[in-house]
Amino acid sequence: MRRFEERVCFVTGAASGIGAAVSRALVSEGARVVLADLDRAGAERLARELGPGALALQLDVRREEDWERAFEASERTFGRLDGLVHCAGISAGSPLVDTELSEWRRVLETNLDGAFLAVRAALRRLAGGGSIVLIGSASGIRPAAGAAAYSASKAALAMLARTAAKEARERKLRVNVVSPAGVKTALWRQMPFFVELVRQHGSEDAAFAALCGPGERFAEPGEVAAAVLFLLSDAAAHLTGVELPVDGGYTL
Repeated sequence: MRRFEERVCFVTGAASGIGAAVSRALVSEGARVVLADLDRAGAERLARELGPGALALQLDVRREEDWERAFEASERTFGRLDGLVHCAGISAGSPLVDTELSEWRRVLETNLDGAFLAVRAALRRLAGGGSIVLIGSASGIRPAAGAAAYSASKAALAMLARTAAKEARERKLRVNVVSPAGVKTALWRQMPFFVELVRQHGSEDAAFAALCGPGERFAEPGEVAAAVLFLLSDAAAHLTGVELPVDGGYTL
């Protein structure tokens, strides 16, 4: 199927992980895609892989002026916008009692302020309808000890999406959230405890397995992308304000 033939989608955090998987899936189904990421070199590498239907842009999701510049560049190239997938985000891990205010603000600024700017920018441009999908987290549904800032940011993001969905409903514009549990992405390689697990167990796959309980596993980015594309597509035309956990039952 080519559900997104000639549609234009704007993807943040597109250089790696879930964002890259979403971008590849969209292009495979006919979309033209804006690959926006703070890592411009990574976005440009993916654009070369995906071909002329992909445009790489540098975007710091925390900066209003970056959003305006990025959407202006997108409109000059593709002339329209049909959807936004906001994947950009960061993590942090420390017990609440040890969390510095600077770390709390850094996580909330990227994960929540960035999502606010993403939704607001898209709402202003999707006047004729369309779809917005935000990447939340199972940690925003079931709190994660040692990750208060991250869990709080993702829980608030889900409420932001529901509020936006309510405001945009009359415009035939849908806003939904996909909330995965653990996903095999490069984000984990930045965490010292995961680096230690890799050393102890001999590989990243073994380290991921060590973090799982009975019957659990980490998702592949493509599995999350499949859920995102469903919510973006016309098959989900009557779904808005939904938070879809992609977590293998973690939040049950």
